[in-house]
Amino acid sequence: MDVPYWLQESSTARPETTFEGRADVAIVGAGVTGCAAARRLAEAGVRVRVHDARGIAEGASGRNGGFALGGGAARYDVARETYGADRAASYWGWTREALDRLADLAGDALTRPGSYRLAGDEEEREGIRLEYEALREDGFEAEWLDDVPGGAAGRFHGAILHPHDGSIQPARFVRGLASLAAAAGAEIREHDRVEDVDALDADRVLLATDGYGHGLVPELADLIWPTRGQVIASEPLDRVLYDRPHYARQGFDYWQQLPDGRILLGGFRDTSILDELTDVEETTEAIQTSLEAFLHELAGAPVQVTHRWAGIFGLTQDMLPLVGPVPGHDGRVWVAGGYSGHGNVLGFACGELVADAILGRESPQLELLDPARFS
Repeated sequence: MDVPYWLQESSTARPETTFEGRADVAIVGAGVTGCAAARRLAEAGVRVRVHDARGIAEGASGRNGGFALGGGAARYDVARETYGADRAASYWGWTREALDRLADLAGDALTRPGSYRLAGDEEEREGIRLEYEALREDGFEAEWLDDVPGGAAGRFHGAILHPHDGSIQPARFVRGLASLAAAAGAEIREHDRVEDVDALDADRVLLATDGYGHGLVPELADLIWPTRGQVIASEPLDRVLYDRPHYARQGFDYWQQLPDGRILLGGFRDTSILDELTDVEETTEAIQTSLEAFLHELAGAPVQVTHRWAGIFGLTQDMLPLVGPVPGHDGRVWVAGGYSGHGNVLGFACGELVADAILGRESPQLELLDPARFS
């Protein structure tokens, strides 16, 4: 029961690539970020070696809710106030372009039915209405609904429909990325734990572990906070109640119904939020009980839980990822992480972004996401 639903799918075979000697870039982490970066670098002729303590996608990339969302972790209107209007618009547009690129690569691992951002009460309705108005003002597609169809009808206080969002089988997608990276010449070493980045035989090192590997690079210990997310999945239902990803209560609750009829539900970490600021990857009775009670509400009747799991993601102070060289390492150690729970798309986008930065390619996002902003 503690095996994530996504990781039950058999891994597809990939090209086996090895090379002798020193790597140009060693990547720690074979999740979405590490595999996206490895593909980009290898296709540019860089000697890349990827290390992971487990298998491909067995960390956060196989332990999340399967949402593929454009935008950032903050509400868009809040992002405009916090980062500046031009920067926020550029960042949102960049993530949506990344989602389109992801769709080109993902094949049947991705569907794009859109997503609902739901208001759990009148206060949240006011907040997401401000977000909707800001999105429309800046030319982003969004639709306001006073109510939503399906199983959530009559239970919420309004919603934003984001028409380009999607649902992803994240492990399948990341394993596909790994195959593309290996075909381009990247070496991927599974079950190869890195204890010391300085000991890696490489000119540069990319830390692509998001909330995992806390303390591996001390300069990041206070910048990316490991946070636990817990998820459950139900037995298959014989009716469709939810036709796209739903998320409510500022993202503390999120669920979708999978093609086989299961409801996959995550969240409720605010019920014991300090306990969830951890890198201990295990479920807890308090949150699992809350998830199961809400699952029965969503299904309209008691249903059996078939899967329970936990995963670790990285939070940052300003809800923006860190992408670039780590201060204090003379340009040898780089990072891409801190997705604040939005890693499926942001992890892919930032993997490509950090690879481009290593290759000397400029992007307006690099200044916004520079780890040195906290120095």
